[in-house]
Amino acid sequence: MPATRRAAEVRGRGGDELLSIGAVLAFLRDDFPEVTISKIRFLEAEGLVDPQRTPSGYRKFSAGDVERLAYVLRMQRDHYLPLRVIREHLDAIERGEAPPALPAPEPRPGPLEEADRELGVAAGTVAGVRLGRAEMLAAAEAEEAELGEWESYGLVSAGPDGGYDGEALQIARLVAELGRYGLEPRHLRAMKAAADREVALVDQVVAPLRRHRNPQTRAHAETTARELATLSVRLHAAMVQAGLRARPS
Repeated sequence: MPATRRAAEVRGRGGDELLSIGAVLAFLRDDFPEVTISKIRFLEAEGLVDPQRTPSGYRKFSAGDVERLAYVLRMQRDHYLPLRVIREHLDAIERGEAPPALPAPEPRPGPLEEADRELGVAAGTVAGVRLGRAEMLAAAEAEEAELGEWESYGLVSAGPDGGYDGEALQIARLVAELGRYGLEPRHLRAMKAAADREVALVDQVVAPLRRHRNPQTRAHAETTARELATLSVRLHAAMVQAGLRARPS
């Protein structure tokens, strides 16, 4: 049953009935199986929903809150809209206006295009990013137990200062995305082992350059490492794509 119809049920059962966050999760899960309590909390932190609070601090959601959450999740899933745009839609609806027209759906990128996009996102988020543990959990929309499990398998790691950089955040988000398809951290150990082997291969090429006396040669080593990493990721994506195509339908 669609979440909006479920919200109507809540209205019909008493109008002012308020739901716990666990009950909201149960209402939304049929339509949005990937939703989690941390996701709902994240959307609240971003100002997309504003549940009431009991004197002891527990969240209580109205039917309108459930409708807003369903709208946000649907716009993210079906139209890939950023939260800023979704907020504009919700503001327009609250004013009694029609929300802005939705963009035309774009074709889903293939593995190679997706790999290039991820590399671009990672390159754009690494510089200067430093997150504490609480910030990491919020940005990755993860629970403490999830982050701890990712770390136990070596998928994500904090720096010496206990903080996380942009690459760690990107990895955490990708691990979370894979988890929505049923791939658990233990399933991803093979990917981590393969990445470690690729790092060793790249290091064989650039290590002599990094030890060179000439500063320009050492700088060239970093450029070469980035280029080799990009080629390695694109090769991996191409091999996966070729393997999937070779599978009998």
